[in-house]
Amino acid sequence: MLNNIDQRILEILQVDARISLKDLAAQVGLSSPSVSERLQRLEERGVIRAFTIDIDPQALGYQLQAIVRIRPLPGKLLMVQKLIEQTPEFCECDKVTGEDCFIARLFVRSIAQLDQIIDRIADKAETNTAIVKAQPIKRRPPPFGLA
Repeated sequence: MLNNIDQRILEILQVDARISLKDLAAQVGLSSPSVSERLQRLEERGVIRAFTIDIDPQALGYQLQAIVRIRPLPGKLLMVQKLIEQTPEFCECDKVTGEDCFIARLFVRSIAQLDQIIDRIADKAETNTAIVKAQPIKRRPPPFGLA
């Protein structure tokens, strides 16, 4: 589990993963070497998986976001999974229990592009597509609370 200082480090990094080690140390009240060691331990334990960037798809011309529920036809599961993996517009995909096998999120520039992507899957799976109107909660980590 995480102690209060580790939680605070993670909270600060969520806001600005580019913060300098010196500034991060000052905000949590530790020395830079101590914070560096804590960061290394958090990475080794797999708590911190990556330091990354958050790209706005709209700034790249992707005006539409869709959620697609995908139910492969019998014997087509691996083929459909591979097709999803090879389609760059799919930005994330979960393999789930229930009637559908996959729930995927994709970004497209137009309805026509969405249709082209779905058409590639249509003979291998049943799909149900919903256009995202808004995203009240962006992807976020679970609470850091102590157990």
